[in-house]
Order: sequence, then C-alpha cells, then structure tokens
Amino acid sequence: MKNFLSRTTFLAIVASLLWSSAFVGVKIGLKYHTPLQFAGVRFLISGLILLPLIGDFKKLKNEVKENFGYVWLIAFLQIVLQYTFFYMGVNLVPASISAMIVGSGPLFVALVAHFSISDDRLTRTKITSILLGVLGVAVITLGRKSLPFGAEISLLGVVFLLLNNLTSGVTNVVIARKRQTISPMNLTSSSLIIGGLSMALISVPFEGLPQKSFPAEYFIALGWLSFLSAAAVTIWNTLLRRQSVKVSELNVWKFLIPVSGAILSWIILPSESPDLVSVSGMILIGASLVILSLSARKEKV
Repeated sequence: MKNFLSRTTFLAIVASLLWSSAFVGVKIGLKYHTPLQFAGVRFLISGLILLPLIGDFKKLKNEVKENFGYVWLIAFLQIVLQYTFFYMGVNLVPASISAMIVGSGPLFVALVAHFSISDDRLTRTKITSILLGVLGVAVITLGRKSLPFGAEISLLGVVFLLLNNLTSGVTNVVIARKRQTISPMNLTSSSLIIGGLSMALISVPFEGLPQKSFPAEYFIALGWLSFLSAAAVTIWNTLLRRQSVKVSELNVWKFLIPVSGAILSWIILPSESPDLVSVSGMILIGASLVILSLSARKEKV
C-alpha cells in the first residue's frame, strides 16, 4: 500500500485533482479581493502552512542560503511571473477561450523539455498523446460553455495566457534539472513565501489596499486554496526531482484538471449537468493518458 501511495502516477493524479478544485475557491475569493493581491496572500499562507511540517528550521535556513539565487528564480518564475500572466490573461479573454489556452499547457512543457533535456525528446507516441489531450480539453470547454463568437477577444490577453504556459514549461524544466541540492518541501515553502509576499507587495501600487471586511466564505475559500497550493506544489516539485520522471510525460496528467473540474461542476452547481460533448472530451483525455502509460510501461520493459 505504501509503495502505491508513493508512485508517480498516483501522486500526479492527486496533485491534478487538488488543482482542479481551485476554480470554485478562486471565483469566491475574487468577489471580495483584487486578483494579484488575493493570489499573493494565498501563496504566502501556503508557504507558511508548510513550515510546521518542515520542523528542521536550521536545515531550511542553510539550504535556502546555499541555493538563494535558485529559490528566488523559482519564486519569480513559478509564482510571480506565471500567475501575473495568468490573472492578466483571464481578465482580458473570455473564460471559455482562457480554459482552452491554459489547458494546452502540457504541450508547451513538452516543447520546452524537448529542446532543454536530452533524454526527454518528443516522440510520435508522445505527440499523439498530448494532441489528444489538447483536443479533449477543447471539447470539454465547448461542452461546458459555447464559444463567444462575436465577443471581443483581446490579442494581448491571449499573449499573456500563452506566456503563462511557456513560463510553466520553463519552471518545470528548471526544477527537474537541478536535483538533490535543496529538498522539495524546503524549496516549495521558501519559494511560496517569497513569491506570495512579492506578489502582494507589487499589487499594492496597482490595486491598493482592501477597503472592506471579508465574510466567512472568503476565508473558507482562502484557507482551502492555501492548503491545496501547499500540497499540490510540494507533490509536483517532488515528482519533478525524481530521476525516473520525464517532465513532458508528468505534465500530461494535468489534462485531468479540466475533467475533474467539469465533474465537480456537475456535482456542486445545479445549473450544470453531464452532456455528450463533455463526456466525449473526457474519453479523448482518457485515451491520451492510456497511450502515454502503455508507452512508458513498454519503454521500461
């Protein structure tokens, strides 16, 4: 049982399921708080949540000191830059278009890995799997909400979302290539604290300080988002540091995020229910994951 719980596939699924639950919490939080400041507070709390689990603060201090530039780089890329691009893009582009662009993220990660990591090249099987996943994301998006034809789509917003995907790919590769110099949990906690605090401070000149009190549902949403970020990012950074894990193959599991998000919407929101188009998209994503898993198993054999 212990071996199963520590398997890469199981942990990748857990991280993806956690991330898929963020949508509702973000929607609630943004009703009461500005985007960048809300994200900054969320990530700062996420990093602080991990401190009691780390325990050995002397080791944390020494590892951060020894890898100071690297920690700042991850905080800048993974938290500040990526989420700034994400929130600015989502603010300018209709939700359905945003979902499809962000959902194509594993393709960008695979491309960055192909040109950056010698043993993580694109193969015909991998390309087929990723393209099936991207198609599945597009189909699910179409099923949940029709595209806003005639609606104004900001080119700048699309560029921001594409930069979000590219930044995610670069960050994944940077973490995967630097192994065993700082523990994944110490890296996650320190980068979340630095990135979250930086994001919150940067937001003040642009968004100001909150002028109203927050209701209970805001704090519930903030608490859940902080927890899932701490858990999911720690799991993901741990998996990226495993010698046997290929960055491009790991990120294909992120195609589960829209699948789980759609299912959660059907369960939680009375206005949404299963439909043929969305289920077809889920089948395509399922097929992409099966193809990749069979290929990886065949490689090991």
